[in-house]
Amino acid sequence: MATKRIRVTIVDDHQGIVDGYMFRLQGNPQVQVVEAIKYGEDIEPGLEAHPTDVLLLDVNLPTSPDNSAPYPILHVVPTLLQTHPDLVILVISMYKERSLIRAVLEAGASGYILKDDTHAIQELGNIIIAIANGGIYMSEKVHQTLLKMNPEETEVKLSARQLEALSLSASYPNSTTWDISRKMSIKHATVRNLLSGAYLKLGVNTRAAAIVKGRELGIISSDPASPTLPTKRR
Repeated sequence: MATKRIRVTIVDDHQGIVDGYMFRLQGNPQVQVVEAIKYGEDIEPGLEAHPTDVLLLDVNLPTSPDNSAPYPILHVVPTLLQTHPDLVILVISMYKERSLIRAVLEAGASGYILKDDTHAIQELGNIIIAIANGGIYMSEKVHQTLLKMNPEETEVKLSARQLEALSLSASYPNSTTWDISRKMSIKHATVRNLLSGAYLKLGVNTRAAAIVKGRELGIISSDPASPTLPTKRR
């Protein structure tokens, strides 16, 4: 009897990256790519249409064809895992900021690979098999980034829910707190408290300033239209 193949969905808005992953996986008899998605808002309907075991997820991609703002990964990851409890998420990104890496992993991702980690990309099929069977995988640079901290650095620590609310605010800049409360399935007052608490920790007093500061610190995704990734100020 044939072994059931691990169904993989790729989420990345660069076709060359998608083609590269498919090339690495096409010869693996245990892995089957079922779909490729390029916009954040297409992930949930895509998973409904194509049942998936492992989701290869980029951190930084547009929310939709009409909204180039980065999709709210810190909202999407826990929501997907709640809706699809058997789903395993492997993040593959160029984003190297410690705060966002930690937040993504704490949100429930089973691994974080850097796109310039040649060894990991070459071993992508084996890594997918490993995490599909309960393993966790991180690029060595990611592991070292999480372990190291410059003594001169201070790190802003927002709660998971504060990060989720701020991530949604950045992805939907014209949304009201009522809109965000519906997306998070929580009370309007709770969203206001989450955002006001985040503003206090970030040392700002407006949503726009909080989004800018969050991107500077690397705790939320940068705009995919931006030519460079944010770097933490030293």
